[in-house]
This record gives sequence, C-alpha cells and structure tokens, in this order.
Amino acid sequence: METPVYKFEPHDYDTVYEPAEDTFLLLDALEAELDTIKARQPSLCVEIGPGSGVVIVALSKHLPAGQTHCIGFDLNPNACRMTQKTAHLNGSRVDVVNMDLLAGLRPTSVDLLVFNPPYVPTQPVATTAHATASLEEHIDEFRSSVDVGQTLVHAWAGGADGRVVTDRVLADLPRVLSPTGLFYLLLLKENKPEEVLEQIRGMNLRGEFSSIYTHRYTSPPRTNYSGLGGMGRVSDLL
Repeated sequence: METPVYKFEPHDYDTVYEPAEDTFLLLDALEAELDTIKARQPSLCVEIGPGSGVVIVALSKHLPAGQTHCIGFDLNPNACRMTQKTAHLNGSRVDVVNMDLLAGLRPTSVDLLVFNPPYVPTQPVATTAHATASLEEHIDEFRSSVDVGQTLVHAWAGGADGRVVTDRVLADLPRVLSPTGLFYLLLLKENKPEEVLEQIRGMNLRGEFSSIYTHRYTSPPRTNYSGLGGMGRVSDLL
C-alpha cells in the first residue's frame, strides 16, 4: 500500500505528529490485511487520531469510493486540517471531524476502525486525569494545550503502560463495532498486548495478533523504545 503524498509546513511540525516508523508499520500491516478488509465490504471506515492523514487516505484509495465512507476523528484541529490537506493532495474523499475518540458515533455503525494510539508509557502527569475527568474536562484540557503548543505530547504520551487512551477506546468497542466490524490497533510490547487481548475477548469479541514485527522507534519523542511492535486485529464475528 503506497504512502500518500503529504506536505508539512514548518509550523506543522510543532502541532501535528509527522509520519514516522509506527505509521509505516501500520500501513504495511494494513496492506497485508487488505483482502480480509475488502471481503467485509465496509460501509464506514474510521481512523481515530489520523494526525497527518496518511493512513486513512491510503485506505481510502484501496476501498471503493461509492461503497466505503472514510472518516478521521481527531481532537487536534491542526491534525484535522492536515488530514484534509493530505486527502486533497491525493485526490481522496475523506471527511474529518474534530471530536474526542468515538463519542459521536451511532451504535454498531463502524465496519472498519483503525487506531495508532499514544502508546509510549509515561509518568501519569499529563495523562492520568484523562481516565477520571469528564469528557468536557478532557476536551478543555486538550484545547488549552493547543494554545500553548503542547499538542504533540498527546500524540505519543500514553500514561501508565501506555494504555490510558487505548483503554478508553477498548471500553467503547462493543458499542460502535458493526456485526462484521474489524478493529486494527498498534501496540508496543510495553502496552501488555496479551492483557489487551484478554480484555477484548471478555467483551465477546474475537481478537488476535495479525502481525508482529521487531521494531525500533527512533523518531523523537519515541526514542529508546524497542522490541515487539505489533498490530492486533479484533473482529465482531464470533
């Protein structure tokens, strides 16, 4: 699956996560899954936190435009603008919504869900509040960070076990996935992927590792995290 054309201006590097090794890992893994994805004939494809828009735009170019509606949800307004720009540069039809995770989706509406989460384990300073704060408090905190140029922290800092944001999405999976829905999630070995799978299976969903790679993350600020980088596939088919 070819990498879409994207263009960052100098000011974009401060507010939008640039495509890096994890982005290309996800693209490669999704390419290996294209036959499985196409066989499900997805009507709605959603990427959470598209950032540059590279992944959702790449998918859109391999899914029938008249059949699959591709949408990116991002709380970062700068990322929303960048995703729209990437879609335009590649002649792709991708809609973008500025919102938090899966909050605005109807039940059982998503046929294909993709997420490259903030997975780096960090001290629970910038992220622990997200687990207990109300949605309004979470959004207010993020928008305040936009004003002070700290949005990139939210793109990689995952809190305890690198799972604070991922666990919020997992809790909403049974509500949003369609009966034939697929969910693709990128995880680091420090995220305890076996524990994630156990959590998913406890929701009466079927989860498995579809790809495992030995991978070293070298692009700041994800330096010094190495080992198994994997993509998990979750299906709503039992």
